[in-house]
Amino acid sequence: MSFSFSAKEELEKHMSNARHCRLAELAAIISACGRVSVRLDGRLFLVIQSESPMVARKAGMLLNCIFHLQPDVSVMGSGDWKKSRVYTLALRHHEDVSRVLQATKFLQENGVLRDLELPVDNRVIQSACCRRAFLRGAFLSSGSISNPQKSYHFEIVCANAGKAGQIQKAMISFDIDAKIVQRKKYHVVYVKESDGIVDLLNIMEAHVSLMELENIRILRGISGSVNRKVNCETANLNKTVSAAVEQVRDIRLIEEKQGLDSLPDNLREMAYIRLEYPDMPLKDLGNLLSPPVGKSGVNHRLRKLKAIAETLHD
Repeated sequence: MSFSFSAKEELEKHMSNARHCRLAELAAIISACGRVSVRLDGRLFLVIQSESPMVARKAGMLLNCIFHLQPDVSVMGSGDWKKSRVYTLALRHHEDVSRVLQATKFLQENGVLRDLELPVDNRVIQSACCRRAFLRGAFLSSGSISNPQKSYHFEIVCANAGKAGQIQKAMISFDIDAKIVQRKKYHVVYVKESDGIVDLLNIMEAHVSLMELENIRILRGISGSVNRKVNCETANLNKTVSAAVEQVRDIRLIEEKQGLDSLPDNLREMAYIRLEYPDMPLKDLGNLLSPPVGKSGVNHRLRKLKAIAETLHD
């Protein structure tokens, strides 16, 4: 399994809690893989097509979670396993299509259908959280990451310059040094620095893949013989990254089961800061608290959050 595939598999399973973020991710998928037909009687028909089963599954989950819709699903392809299959999701009822397109701003308030060749309506991605979801959907639909053991390269392939510019702008809003290159008839948004790719994985909330990439970066950075000291430092970093991932998972569980507002003030503040900075060291996290606390104080609060999460497991 490639690194790109495993990252997409992780993102496929991630579902935003907020409706507006789900809509931003769905808008990215429709923009990349969707097609809207207008019948002679003016009724609308929506199709989402992809060679990736993960895109089809994620689009289906989003349509179900947001609108409680079950699109018609079909798979086309020859019997030759070497050739790609095409997965198709279809919404055939005009009212259902209108609901989806209005919510994702492809159908304007005046009833005018927005050309899918245009970038997504900027109102869909006004918030930072929605831009995270938008980038997740765009990467899942038409992105890839090279094998980090060989090179660092992240890219999203776009049908035109307008869509590429919007994705680049979304990345730049998170201080990612994204560039655009034209490749035949496509425009490709790409990031070649490993730090930028790590940040993108964090932004899209692919924390397991982020940890794997960090491990690979560490190993690639070690030249010559690997001495005992370096092995110890690598193990400590792995432990720190693993602990951060577990902490984020615990907080997300509390958020899902009972809401973070149910926590005492000190734990709620700790939870929000850890979610905002999932890979920040404990000492630096403590400096962000009000009033600041030391590393041991941060660790104590995170242990309390973990204890609460353990009581919420099914």
